[in-house]
Amino acid sequence: MMNPWRLRLLTQMDTLGTVRAVAQAASMSPSSVSQQLAVLEAETRTQLFERTGRRVRLTSAGVILARRARALLDHMESIEAELRGFGEEPSGLVRLGAFQSAIHSVAVPAVTRLARAHPHLDVELLELEPHASIPALRAGDADLVITTTDFDELPLGPDLDLVPLATDPVLLVLPPGHPAAGRGPVDLTAVADEPWAFDVPQSYMANLAVRLCRHSGFEPRVVCRFSNYLMSLQHVEAGLSIALLPGLAVDRRYHVVTRELTTPVTRTITAALRRGPPRRAAVRALLETLRHGPDVLPAGSADEEFSGRDIDPGTA
Repeated sequence: MMNPWRLRLLTQMDTLGTVRAVAQAASMSPSSVSQQLAVLEAETRTQLFERTGRRVRLTSAGVILARRARALLDHMESIEAELRGFGEEPSGLVRLGAFQSAIHSVAVPAVTRLARAHPHLDVELLELEPHASIPALRAGDADLVITTTDFDELPLGPDLDLVPLATDPVLLVLPPGHPAAGRGPVDLTAVADEPWAFDVPQSYMANLAVRLCRHSGFEPRVVCRFSNYLMSLQHVEAGLSIALLPGLAVDRRYHVVTRELTTPVTRTITAALRRGPPRRAAVRALLETLRHGPDVLPAGSADEEFSGRDIDPGTA
């Protein structure tokens, strides 16, 4: 009989592509992962892996088993949930992934409401940027993710259910007193020579900002890269750079000015789940809370100046 734990390692191998990546995700050593996958291959009496140079990849049989195993593991979780009475009252653990700017504005409020409504339900909140959230969902490392599905680099497919939650504008963020900070939308060509604060390379916002700048006919002069939007806001506030940020990321504690773009850019904030057997009550409750919670709005509307001086220090 095939071991469910080894099957999960196989599904992660299918999603992540390398033994080293699976080992890191499972907090194991690569040699231990290799040993467990070899045991699974012996259990199935089928060649599941083949070597290409120094790398190991799944055979056609391995890919088929990984895809079937993912559905099987989801079904097992559903059965376990029913046995523990999940069908009557949401309880147990559900894992929610969310990108940085959605954590404080979307995820935390939802988790707070869930805690009041379902005291036996535990939510594990994971910070996952859009380029990482869908692979984590497919690998079974998250039960639901808050992501954005507007751009082609995200690996979508018929194995996922997508539920739109809200829209969020991409804004130009400027220091107070900047010449482009006057009222009205800004054409990016007007700020082509400015120093820019960017997200880390290959991240969702970094790729989007590069595309928007190049579409406007210039290569941005990047003077800093931060994985944290608050650090970007602080850099802009100091007058050292300008930035393109999603509206949800603009924190009122920072004295900055935001402007819409002359050609508006928005992203759709989306809940994504694996498609499969009836979902656990815990996952259904989380999805319903996200769908029917308060409207998701940016930290401030476009064409506003935010000042930390207006914040009560006790609530900052």
